[in-house]
Amino acid sequence: MRLVLLGPPGVGKGTQAARLGLRFGVPHVSTGEMFREALSQKTPLGMEAQKYMDAGKLVPDDITIGLVRERLSRPGVSSGFILDGFPRNLVQARALEDVLRDLGAALDAAVSIEAGTETVVRRLSGRRQCRRCGAVYHVEFNPPSEPGRCPKCGGELYQRDDDREETVRERLRVYMAETEPVIEFYRQRGLLVSVDGERDIDEVTQSIISALKEGNAVEESVSDGDS
Repeated sequence: MRLVLLGPPGVGKGTQAARLGLRFGVPHVSTGEMFREALSQKTPLGMEAQKYMDAGKLVPDDITIGLVRERLSRPGVSSGFILDGFPRNLVQARALEDVLRDLGAALDAAVSIEAGTETVVRRLSGRRQCRRCGAVYHVEFNPPSEPGRCPKCGGELYQRDDDREETVRERLRVYMAETEPVIEFYRQRGLLVSVDGERDIDEVTQSIISALKEGNAVEESVSDGDS
């Protein structure tokens, strides 16, 4: 099973990637995890990436692609992966095809988890994080027992800068400009699977599995009702 998950920020890609990885017995590979590992191990690509990150700039595609190539070349990924956060643009999508071709593998499907702009803004702008322990809450969906205070450690809850409404809307604008063409790229290749990301987490997971079955990306022995 080799999947990429696409969708706007706040749609739940990381959650679904982790669930699908457990379900199919393949690793959840996220670009965030790759960057953190490369930085902590001070790999050549990691050190190069850090120069851009320290300067507040986007890491160039060639460095990101290099990290993905390194990660997907490891033995533990030979049986498959759930890729989250990559590709973000057409350059990366085409590069992923080249990487997999070199590895003698191919993508089974690209899953697009879809949600409306206002839903995403509501989800992200309502998040609050504890300054002390890092726990995350939501003013509407998972409110703390005491407003502004973490129930776990008593720390102050705050809104991250990238969760502010104006920032969220800008992130969505960038996503539409860069990643929407990737969705069309996979649609043209017959690999695109679209699901409604505004539903309950469990329902989204089951929708993905059902859609993959319908597209023959998973074996029929996988039941929609399995846990």
